[in-house]
Amino acid sequence: MASDLSFHQRHPIVSGFFILGLLFLLFLGVFSFLLRSCASSLSTQRNFIPAGEEAIGILDIKGVIATSDQVLKDLVTLRENRRVKGIVVRIESPGGTVGASQEIFREIELAGKAKPVVASMGSIAASGGYYAALGARRIMASRGTLTGSIGVILKFPNLKELYRKIGYQSEIVKSGKLKDMGSTDRSLTEHERAILNELLDNVHQQFVGDVSRRRNLPAAEVAKLADGRIFSGEQALKSGLIDETGNFYDAVRLCARLAGMEDVKTPELYYPGRDRMELLKILTSENIGGILRLLERANPVLSSELVVEP
Repeated sequence: MASDLSFHQRHPIVSGFFILGLLFLLFLGVFSFLLRSCASSLSTQRNFIPAGEEAIGILDIKGVIATSDQVLKDLVTLRENRRVKGIVVRIESPGGTVGASQEIFREIELAGKAKPVVASMGSIAASGGYYAALGARRIMASRGTLTGSIGVILKFPNLKELYRKIGYQSEIVKSGKLKDMGSTDRSLTEHERAILNELLDNVHQQFVGDVSRRRNLPAAEVAKLADGRIFSGEQALKSGLIDETGNFYDAVRLCARLAGMEDVKTPELYYPGRDRMELLKILTSENIGGILRLLERANPVLSSELVVEP
């Protein structure tokens, strides 16, 4: 009877390890193929610059601008690297906090004094994303890019009625009468609203002033555009908010020309901070990106504006 049993029936553990080994080798082969494919497609996109070569540095600004630390660090790296002859700032952002956007704007402006900087707008570069782009020497967007949204907004949730229904009450002890301004359990007073409007007007004028200075437009003309409206890239070009239309690689070629690299047919692209895990990120970026886009739709992109956080 025993002789009639198959090998895997007589040695189930050995057979199991053998099958797992085959699956592992298959997975390893597929994974190696994908890595080689990605490596070959990114042959000019590196986190190092080959010996004897010069490069265009690429700085990515993606998503809501909540902090500026990493972007500022990468900008300093690109500015101080002598083999980086120009910088393309790729922006894919609906905006963010005022302070972080202004910090990035200022650092891009400083980098532009050392080497050419071109801002390349993706599908959206609005509000704080547009603010950051203002620091560049030239701004480029696609004709359908969503940009502009020059304005400031401050939102407070008012949960007073909800708290009343569930019987929630809060006790507040404060050192100043305005310290609890924006509390979720009550509405703003007229005095508080007036103070916040004064704050927003001040920040708004900073935004308008920087647009006027960097785009060489009269402040009165910018003020007409600075009501929070969103422009297409084509409209922004006609209004003087950007310099020309084109995609990311158009921006790279423009930056290379400004940097005196006309003889280089395909410039090396240097991404600061890329590590060995970058290819893994690329392999999974489509799935992750899809999930993030679904999450972002809970708050429509068109309603995202420059936000002041308390």
